[in-house]
Amino acid sequence: MKIYRTSRISLGNLHSQKICVLGYGSQGRAQALNLKDSGCDVVVGLRPQSSSFKKAKKDKILARPIGDALQGATLICFLLPDEFQKEVYDRYVQPILNPGMTLMFAHGFNLTYQRIVPPSFSDVFLIAPKGPGPKLREAYLKGDALPSLMAIHQDFSGHTKKLALRYAKASGCGKRGVFQTTVREETISDLFGEQTVLCGGVVELMKMAFETLTESGVSPEAAYFECFHEVKLIVDLLHERGISGMAKAISHTAHYGGMTRGPRLVPFETKKVFKKILKEIKSGSFAKEWILENQKGLKKYKRLTQQNMDHSVEKTGQKIRRLIGY
Repeated sequence: MKIYRTSRISLGNLHSQKICVLGYGSQGRAQALNLKDSGCDVVVGLRPQSSSFKKAKKDKILARPIGDALQGATLICFLLPDEFQKEVYDRYVQPILNPGMTLMFAHGFNLTYQRIVPPSFSDVFLIAPKGPGPKLREAYLKGDALPSLMAIHQDFSGHTKKLALRYAKASGCGKRGVFQTTVREETISDLFGEQTVLCGGVVELMKMAFETLTESGVSPEAAYFECFHEVKLIVDLLHERGISGMAKAISHTAHYGGMTRGPRLVPFETKKVFKKILKEIKSGSFAKEWILENQKGLKKYKRLTQQNMDHSVEKTGQKIRRLIGY
């Protein structure tokens, strides 16, 4: 995988672009503010009834209804949630597209599953920061950056990569490296990581461990500290030092216990489930499932969300975090 550093890259013609950022959530807010502070001409496109209008006004960044914000835009950034992008593209963006306009995405979901198919004359690139929006903004304000993935999906002009690298720098990525990939690889790896480790596997593992301890008579507070609170401390060590570095920072007892019991928790047979989940992502069946869930009013999504909110570990966590000042 090719790696680019943006320290020697000037923003060049990015300053002459009119940038329309669609959405003002986690990534939208962070990238819009970073672009603005980098001297770019930025307008945020929002639905008139959106609560984000007040947030943008408080942040002193220009916000307009989507149709108005797109007027004269040369770089359109899709930083809306995946499930809303197609509707906005079909209604507002596609009718005004012409040569010389560039589309930017932070995640390839709608491109990979062809919910959005830009015309051949459009330059299309992806810059995917490897971290949530608030962390991207926090790093930028400290003079730092997050690493990111970059993919050039369509290069009609022949200059898309140069613009993408300039965008990466201005939006708070690049100083730590811009790693070139493809839109499909970014989409598949991102969805797989979320489902199997980051938002799926880890959460379920922690919940089950908490339940096992409390059902055996351990207090919820002690179980929370061991199964939830300390996870961040270990993950920080893994993030900064890797597996071997983490091992050097913990006791021999913990290291031995983890190495001998971990494989029993995640046996080799689990890889069959991993492969099945990966197949669902590659084939598009998960994408169809998620799109259908939205069309049905998110009933399953809301039910599962409520189950997590009602879980005893969540109630214990709220109390603990309040007591220790988080």
